[in-house]
Amino acid sequence: MKKVLFPFYILYQYLVAWPIFLVLTIFTAVFTILLVPFRNTEFVHKEQQFWSKSAFWLFFLPVSVDGYEHIRKGRSYVFVANHQSMFDVWLVYGWLPVIFKWLMKAELRKVPFVGTACKAAGHIFVERRNAKASMESLKEIEKQLSNGVCTVIFPEGTRSLNGEVGRFKRGAFQIALDLGLPVIPLSLDGCFEVLPKGKPFVHWNPVHMHIGEPIDLKQFADPNEAIEAVRNAVIEGRKK
Repeated sequence: MKKVLFPFYILYQYLVAWPIFLVLTIFTAVFTILLVPFRNTEFVHKEQQFWSKSAFWLFFLPVSVDGYEHIRKGRSYVFVANHQSMFDVWLVYGWLPVIFKWLMKAELRKVPFVGTACKAAGHIFVERRNAKASMESLKEIEKQLSNGVCTVIFPEGTRSLNGEVGRFKRGAFQIALDLGLPVIPLSLDGCFEVLPKGKPFVHWNPVHMHIGEPIDLKQFADPNEAIEAVRNAVIEGRKK
């Protein structure tokens, strides 16, 4: 049945879903830019969540989430997630119930409307090929992590080519160590099947986000051991 309907699903994507989502993206970007002074308010966050959730509604993608009980209201965390697809961003933005700042690659600054809106929202761009600039970005996001404001990072640095969890880079963990913040692993599953890197069409598939238990990195004597423990927690969470 899915194969029979797929040509119609593709037609719907380009005639209906993507055009509507583009309009919503422009509206959300303008809204975010105009409301810079209120960017850390629940009202603005809800509007951005609506935009993200609309990506799944428009493509009829079912979403499930578990582990909300691991988040304590008013507490700042460093959330660490695996990265499979563009839909990861919308899944986290839409269903993570905290105000947070992305630590994102500098190339996204050039995306029309989105780059300007992300900067207005307080998200931090990282120059991955410039070590000094990367350290400045980490310091900038550390300034914002208080009063329940969190950060979300994809420590693999790029989308997976095969859906598997790759090697984690150290940046996310340095923030947590510097500020003494717990790390919460986010295990994302199904987004790779929806839209693998380099593929032009969305494929229908259920997606799931597991919110893991907070991990205190201070319990590890070796930073590399801490990174591996979080990575393993992300991998294990995909099985739940």
